[in-house]
Order: sequence, then C-alpha cells, then structure tokens
Amino acid sequence: MTQYHPFHLVDPSPWPFVGAIGTLGLTTGGVMYFHRYVYGELLLILSTTLIVLVMIVWWRDVIREGTYLGLHTLAVQRGLRMGMLLFILTEVMFFISFFWAFFHSALVPTVEIGSVWPPVGITPLNAFEVPLLNTAILLSSGALVTWSHNAMISGNRKDTINGLMLTVILGLIFTALQAYEYYEASFTIADSVYGTTFYVATGFHGLHVIIGTTFLIVSLVRIIDHHLTKHHHNGYEASIWYWHFVDYVWIFLFISIYWWGGA
Repeated sequence: MTQYHPFHLVDPSPWPFVGAIGTLGLTTGGVMYFHRYVYGELLLILSTTLIVLVMIVWWRDVIREGTYLGLHTLAVQRGLRMGMLLFILTEVMFFISFFWAFFHSALVPTVEIGSVWPPVGITPLNAFEVPLLNTAILLSSGALVTWSHNAMISGNRKDTINGLMLTVILGLIFTALQAYEYYEASFTIADSVYGTTFYVATGFHGLHVIIGTTFLIVSLVRIIDHHLTKHHHNGYEASIWYWHFVDYVWIFLFISIYWWGGA
C-alpha cells in the first residue's frame, strides 16, 4: 500500500501493555514494601526488572526503525525532538516542586525547627568542598559533550568519541563523589525538614545524572558501531539536551541548597 505522508505509523507492539503491567506492579509493590506486607519486596524487584527489560527491548525497536529500516523521516525526527523537549519541560516542573518545598521551609522556618535555617542540630555540608568540585566536574562535562557534538557535525569521528568518553567518565566521577558526600554527611533524610528536602532534591538529581550517563553511554556505543551520522543523530542530540538540563539543575541546587541554604 502506498503511503502518502512522511510519518511513521508504528506496528502493533506488546511493550506498552507489558510496561503498564510493570508500572502497576512497581507502585503496588512499593506501597506493600513500605508497609511491610509479605511479598512486597519481591513484587517491587520483579516489577522493576520487568520495566527495565521493557525499556531495553522497546528502545531496541526504535533504534532498529531509525537505523536499519529508515523509518525516521525528517517529519518523524521533528516529532521526536518535540517529544524530548516536552519531556524535559516536565522534568523542569518536577524539580521546581522540590525547590518550592525547600524555600517554603527555608524562608519562613517554623518554631518546631527553632525558627532558624538550617534547623537547630543540623550541620550542613560545606558548599566549597565536594559540592564545588562536583560543580566544576558537571560544567566541564557540559563543555566536553558540546565539543563532541560539534565534532560530529563537522564529521570528526575521533573527537566525537573522545569528547563523549570524557563526558561519561566525568559523569561517573560525579556520582562517586556524591555517594561519598552522602556517606560523610552528619544528617540523614529523617533529620528534620532540612534533611528531607536536601536528600530528595539532590538524590533525584543524582538519579538523573545516572540516567543521563547511561543515555550518553548508549550514544557512545551507537557512534562506535556507526549507527549515527552527522545528518542523523537524534538519539545523541537528545542525550546532550538531557545532560545540559542536568547541568542547569545542579547549578540551581548548588546555589540555593548547598550555598545559600547551608550558610
């Protein structure tokens, strides 16, 4: 049958249905686990595993469609870019809620926490030690991934791979330093509203760094395998946008929570 439009009509796929089952099990298992129900932990682990497997095979299908079947036309690529931008916008709103919670408590501290910020008994981390080092690492990684992207557009394969490899290494170093920071911290997520807002905001950012690093690793493997070219590298471009989003969020975290909030 002749197709008279440039859009890709996907074939029937089982992954949305299977992914929905995994998501239902994830939420149910999470609630059961936190309330100490029998088999709650098992359901949580199995559902998480199922979701990860669905992500792998679903994205495999998307890569196959774009790389080997040639189904990602210019119109489809524009749609993918728009989808990524909308996804990043939802992530922005996600982190705005954390900043809202932090400033709600920090600007007008209640009497229950001593009417001061940081609360009585909390010794905040020094913003000019590990957090400042992590800031330099993330900003450097943003510059390196931009260099790598420009090299790809210019057709310089060697610099593309080298810049991306260095970005991935810096992302892994950032995660290791943040884990060390958590280990050395004198307060926990259960210590007042400060501990809660601190660990939720920085912890979710750390999770996004891990996701972004994985995103970049997949792009690196695809570049090495000659999946991407200077004219067709939507997946790599999306990973770069995501990484820059992670950079910007960290700058706000460093200024507001580490520096201002811990002063």
